Amino acid sequence: MKKYDIVVIGFGKAGKTFAKFSAGLGKKVALVEKSNRMYGGTCINVACIPTKVLVKAEREGLGYEEALARKFEVVEDLNNKNYHNLADEENIDVIDGVAKFISNKEIEVTDDEGQSHLIGGDIILINTGSTPNRPKIRGIDSPRVYDSASFLDLRERPDSLVIIGGGYISLEFASFMAGFGSKVTLLARSGVLNKEDKDIADEVIKDLEAKGIEIVRGAETQEIFDQDKTSIVRTNKGDYEADAVLVAVGRHPNTEGLGLENTDIDLGERGEILVDKNLETSVKNIYAAGDVIGGLQFTYKSLDDFRIIKSQVYGDKSYNEEKRGAIPYAVYITPVLARIGLTYEEAKDKGYDPVENKVQLNQIPRHKINNDPRGLFKVVVDKESKMILGASLYGENAEELINYIKMAIDNDIPYTYIENAIFTHPTMTESFNDLMKF
Repeated sequence: MKKYDIVVIGFGKAGKTFAKFSAGLGKKVALVEKSNRMYGGTCINVACIPTKVLVKAEREGLGYEEALARKFEVVEDLNNKNYHNLADEENIDVIDGVAKFISNKEIEVTDDEGQSHLIGGDIILINTGSTPNRPKIRGIDSPRVYDSASFLDLRERPDSLVIIGGGYISLEFASFMAGFGSKVTLLARSGVLNKEDKDIADEVIKDLEAKGIEIVRGAETQEIFDQDKTSIVRTNKGDYEADAVLVAVGRHPNTEGLGLENTDIDLGERGEILVDKNLETSVKNIYAAGDVIGGLQFTYKSLDDFRIIKSQVYGDKSYNEEKRGAIPYAVYITPVLARIGLTYEEAKDKGYDPVENKVQLNQIPRHKINNDPRGLFKVVVDKESKMILGASLYGENAEELINYIKMAIDNDIPYTYIENAIFTHPTMTESFNDLMKF
């Protein structure tokens, strides 16, 4: 068995960053990745980066083929850059192969030719990410059915697209594919944006439908069957015909095949690796990070997982999950929906005395320059402490503006400071003066 100081399984954000940092301290590191398509992790190759390239291209008015070419170029460049960022390090061995635990301390790595060898490490980090769910639907193996990863390789734009699923990934694909000219039907098993503020959700749905997207609520998909040139998606709400079908019903942790049954590592009900607040598994010195531990599936959350593990392994052990603060997120429809913290109803349920305020974006000067009147910003504050409890921003640049709110929440800055702050003009940020006026 070849012994390392650090073994990282998976090329995701936490894993690659921990590998690079450890090598910089003189540690001998092995990073195992089973697919050369995944150097850099899920985000760079099959998720947030390629989809946002398509979002941007659609907003610029590019055609689908031109947008796809840009996407392939960006992904190839970042994949290659991430590989060499680690492989060119003197202290890092990037090992292509499938990792499988033989015991708590032994990992078998098998390459594409079936050749295996054993490695071990004083510290092991599992960062294997997640995979799109594939529900048990008759006909789902049709060549016209895609998941959120394989759809990104679809070379020809479908004239009609049925999307099974009503979550955030579904909405992003629906938005940019409708923008490219596809007729999009979204089959949502329950509602859409049920966890969001109702006023915000109503605005989003109105704009998606204005874009030509048909949203079918309460749709239970029963079967998919192929015709000569199209497929039929049969549901309890009727049949829907399409050139392509995208199944986007969430993701599950990549733990299958890791050989965790040969270890003392505990798993949760969905196959996620259970960790404590320090991201250590039930086996000492084996950590897990990113999508594989369940919860929020964001690359920036995975980066913060790295900070926790760095604190535990190399630091004073003071930073953990309990200290990371509020986590914002953004849904890259057009315009963007971003959110942090609590809605008004959630704040009431938690015992606060909340008040809320809202600003329609067609009331701020910047919307004239953007040539886009769509959008609504809402904020929830605690009446007594004057602290911000949450914000929902739907509009241009929301993905950037939400980070300002995060800084205010994490640093206990009262809304009154933002109400009276001086912002440049004409900008989206200056809407916060009115948003925070109670």
